[in-house]
Amino acid sequence: MIKAVFFDLFFTLIIPEYEKENNEFDILSLSVHEWEKYAEDELLYRERALGLIKSEMEIIEKIVSGIPFQISNIQKEEVLAARRRRMKAALQNISGEILNTLEMLKERNFKIGLISNADVIDCKYWSQSQLSSYFDDAVFSCNVGFLKPDKRIYELAMKKLEVFPNECLFVGDGGSNELYGARLTGMKTVFTEALENKSDDKRNSIMKYADYHIKQFSEVLNCL
Repeated sequence: MIKAVFFDLFFTLIIPEYEKENNEFDILSLSVHEWEKYAEDELLYRERALGLIKSEMEIIEKIVSGIPFQISNIQKEEVLAARRRRMKAALQNISGEILNTLEMLKERNFKIGLISNADVIDCKYWSQSQLSSYFDDAVFSCNVGFLKPDKRIYELAMKKLEVFPNECLFVGDGGSNELYGARLTGMKTVFTEALENKSDDKRNSIMKYADYHIKQFSEVLNCL
């Protein structure tokens, strides 16, 4: 019997979309592809998301350190401000369907938890988001030193909510092999494309570890 539902954050509950103007890559006169080559560097991402980098400005400095031209301190401050705005906006602009579904889960007395790979900027505004009021607990990788799909981050989240794996459902878009990690712990898994459709190859890869596949967020209720 399912007692707790755990959610991923990015591309499951929110999408941190870039502003149309004055976003991180515009400030540096880069294309979005060029910017993300530096911003999403795998080794740097692990450092950020494991909490090895605690300073917001240090994150920006690490990102821009690989860019092959001089970045001024003013530009770094502007990039950090743009990144903060983007994360804050994403956590404030939640779809009604998501909020209604979370409300229904609460009404049915399910425990609700968050398990997210995130750095200190990513989760800075979580407590100010309407989302947070529905969650019994939120585990961010930068605060605990574990990244999905490491079993320990799921086990910690379950311990906080005092539930066993066979009582849990994990809902995510499949990034970071998160469904694989959740299934390893014994959780049931839900692959959601409610906020973002995957390519056929990516979808097929994720589906190997999904017990359920949903296209509308409210369909989570059918998986309980």
